[in-house]
Amino acid sequence: MSTTSQFTERDVSEFFDQTTQTYLSFWDSEGVLHTGYFAGDDDADYHAAADRTSDILADDAGIDASSRVLDVGCGCGNFLLRLAARTGCRGEGLDLSIERIRFAEQRRAERGAGLDVTFRHGSATALPYADGTFTHVVSQDALFLVPEKPRSHAEMFRVLAPGGVLAVSDFLQPTERIGEAARRHVYDRVRWNGGYSLDGYREALIEAGFVDVVARSLDAHIRQTYRVLGRTARERAAATTDEAARTWIGNFADSCDEIQAAIDRGEFGWGMFVARKPA
Repeated sequence: MSTTSQFTERDVSEFFDQTTQTYLSFWDSEGVLHTGYFAGDDDADYHAAADRTSDILADDAGIDASSRVLDVGCGCGNFLLRLAARTGCRGEGLDLSIERIRFAEQRRAERGAGLDVTFRHGSATALPYADGTFTHVVSQDALFLVPEKPRSHAEMFRVLAPGGVLAVSDFLQPTERIGEAARRHVYDRVRWNGGYSLDGYREALIEAGFVDVVARSLDAHIRQTYRVLGRTARERAAATTDEAARTWIGNFADSCDEIQAAIDRGEFGWGMFVARKPA
């Protein structure tokens, strides 16, 4: 058994800068790269499931046209653009990967006409905003990558207005020690230091000052996400003529199998959390 490795923010940013185009080329060219909330074991519609995750978070957070939203770890920008189009909210997205911010800006220019949305390169541990700027802070499958998680929690708390809402989905480390396969295919693969169990995540948010913290496990959905992605990756690898790309995609498909096994062993999880800053 082993604990996870120690990666820096620079390790994380470099990994996602270097792999963004590869992920887009086989996972989703539209930039939807987060986990899906599936209708059931037979549901294989990744895009609908990913949209469902976004909509559930938005509804649980109570985001509407009066909201000013910060998406921390916004990636390619799809979540924030969907929020703004669906609710009319204003928003800003921030991500550590300059390549993903560039893609998000391109998406905004192409499809964000009339939406009050901007994107910025930056760190979750030093948010470039004044105290109390936002009514809502949201994030999808990104905060787990932050090496200094208590610091990012404090920053999100700081930029929320009194009474503001935090709503996130995030990956979990359900057990303190994990096996070598999970370390290699789940944690080190994306430069993840490891983090919280479901209960540990809830306690960390309370320690940061949040109240009314609601947490729920979504492990079945993350397993279905990687089941669908693994199948898709193998289909695309078989149709790819470039040998290097075929090898990369095939390796990802193999990792999808290992990720499902890690979930079954209780070494990897997914949760959704909604909390409030006291008024």
